[in-house]
Amino acid sequence: MGNNRENGTRLLLGIAIGLLGMAGFGCAPQRDLQTVVMLIESSPLNLDPRIGTDAQSQRIGALIFDSLLRSDRNFRLQPWLAESWETPDPLTYVFHLRQDVRFHDGRPLTARDVRYTFTSLLSGEIPSLKAASFAQIDSIETPDDATVVIRLKEPYASFPWNLTQGAIGIVPEGSAQEVALQPVGSGPFRFVSAAQDEDVLLERNPDYWATPPQIERVRFKVVPDATVRALEMRKGSADLLLNSLSADMVEVLRQEESLEVVQQPGTNYQYLAFNMENKDLTLPVRQAIAHGIDRQALITYLWRDSVRPANSILPPQHWAYEKDAPSYPYDPAKARRLLDAAGLAPGPDGVRLRLQMKTSTDQTTRELAAVFQEQLRQIGIALEIRSFEWATFYGDVVRGRFDFYSLRWTGANNDPDIFEYCFHSAKQPPAGANRGHYSNPEADRLIEQGRASSDMEERRQHYSELQKVLNHDLPYIHLWYMDNVSLYNRRLSNPELFPTGNYQFLTTLRIASP
Repeated sequence: MGNNRENGTRLLLGIAIGLLGMAGFGCAPQRDLQTVVMLIESSPLNLDPRIGTDAQSQRIGALIFDSLLRSDRNFRLQPWLAESWETPDPLTYVFHLRQDVRFHDGRPLTARDVRYTFTSLLSGEIPSLKAASFAQIDSIETPDDATVVIRLKEPYASFPWNLTQGAIGIVPEGSAQEVALQPVGSGPFRFVSAAQDEDVLLERNPDYWATPPQIERVRFKVVPDATVRALEMRKGSADLLLNSLSADMVEVLRQEESLEVVQQPGTNYQYLAFNMENKDLTLPVRQAIAHGIDRQALITYLWRDSVRPANSILPPQHWAYEKDAPSYPYDPAKARRLLDAAGLAPGPDGVRLRLQMKTSTDQTTRELAAVFQEQLRQIGIALEIRSFEWATFYGDVVRGRFDFYSLRWTGANNDPDIFEYCFHSAKQPPAGANRGHYSNPEADRLIEQGRASSDMEERRQHYSELQKVLNHDLPYIHLWYMDNVSLYNRRLSNPELFPTGNYQFLTTLRIASP
């Protein structure tokens, strides 16, 4: 990145300081101080927990809807709506439900609601990508209101993790498309209202079967621009944001007396994905790009050491993580040799290959693409950057209309079933998230073996070999794991962040002072 990187960083920091230091910017408008205002980048696409797969839908939805199970901070399964469960054989799961849970409209939550939640997906009554996660269900029995027996078609070791918060929530029996507009769950917060591209308002569920939230209301205010988010925090018109400012802006706002920063290790993972059907993106080219990206410079100067380098889609503390999978350290000379060997000699202008990177309009993503553009120019790859608003960008990604792009996995990478969803040849959209159309029979075999085995060590060995295959083939370039960084007004206290970056901390958040 050299001087261009350093100058760009100083310029960004200077702009942020200038904006945040504007004289007479104004005071925060009067508002209900019992409502916590949290800034988010985009609206949730669908709050029906059977449908929404984007981060905001899953995180906000998990506050409205309860799941059968939960994963704790160390990614171990814990009881939730199901107070206990057993697996009498590899195909059978028996869940025993709590009997003190009611939906927000007063109806008791029973085994019939659990059965309907899944059958509405499997029957196609509710069209959703999430149906693929439950395709292994053969039958669901409800011998009584407090017991659910789920039988699978074949062994599926990761099945219980598909029943945790964010992955699925339980809806009332008979709930159809209206759930997306008027969600009725059993969670710690009740839905009040939502306006597309404006806000989502939730209120405390005082009758929550677990410990009710400490705050009365939370308003998720949609502010797409990072600079505007920073200004709203500074002037006090917002209370809180999470993982939605550049590292430079966080450093500037850290100096504000009214604001506090909390930073904790996270598991959210950023990657660069290739279109494997693009004939220009051969294996040597993908390897050259991997060696041509200086991740450490990005970590130091763009992220200010708020991220950690990644070499797998799984976080390094995961039981299935393979520490010896192939890696691609920054080596532009090797990158140029790989391109030479691939027959891509530089032209008169020094360009060997022209590629396009699509991004959203998010500021940090555009900055990242600009750095990639400069770094890849050093090895002879001319990168055109095309930025679109989120819905258009994401639609193009799902349809495979890209050379490469960068996105994050937020929480889904905490279980190795992510490998099947992202890399199995049968999981190209709309069946899954294999958006680059990666296909390798060896990878498919290892994925299938890992999903079927109930022996933890055997599964670990399969996933170990799989990570080596994936790191050789490079459908993804692993970038980094994001720390969770929250900026909040000092009138709040107790922001206990979760490693996955979800919004469960809002259930214990307190208002410390008026």
